[in-house]
Amino acid sequence: MKNIAIFASGSGSNFQAIVDAVQAKELTANISLLVCDNPGAYVIERARAAEIPLFVFNAKDYQSKADYESEMALLLKNKNVDLIVLAGYMRLIGPTLLGEYQGRIINIHPSLLPEFPGKDAIGQALAAGAKWSGVTIHYVDEGMDTGPVIVRERVKIEDNETRESLQWKIQAVEHKLYPSILQMLLTKGDVRQNEETRAY
Repeated sequence: MKNIAIFASGSGSNFQAIVDAVQAKELTANISLLVCDNPGAYVIERARAAEIPLFVFNAKDYQSKADYESEMALLLKNKNVDLIVLAGYMRLIGPTLLGEYQGRIINIHPSLLPEFPGKDAIGQALAAGAKWSGVTIHYVDEGMDTGPVIVRERVKIEDNETRESLQWKIQAVEHKLYPSILQMLLTKGDVRQNEETRAY
């Protein structure tokens, strides 16, 4: 069974979806570690409830990104982590981890990349008057949401859409899509696709 580490910074709804999929035997993986850069994040409580080991840090306690990523890399190696799964992790991955886990770090983003990268993708889409948003799962490189796309799924933005309603629709897709793509990655290897597969 492959070992994964999940990186998260906030409430951890995608983290919980992955935990639930593992517990339901829909995802054949061992969650070896939660990495969190926000000591006050609710995802920490989720990890404790699931009895998943934690590495919680504050970047301000380190002199550089290389310092805390070196500590992470050693911990990940000790836990034999095969894949790093970003689930609302709000920091760019630096050269230290990219060098150790090239091609083995993936991220989920609430838009149809390359549209609306970075923070508040849902707000960006609404402000732009977009007709579609969605979910993108992609490999991580040194850029912000610029790595090779694995899969995209579209979500229609209705005329009366609110931030809350669009976020709910997107998260509903994320919570199903991420575990299923993880299962394919861990069992079949590279499963990237170059176009949207379904529309909601």
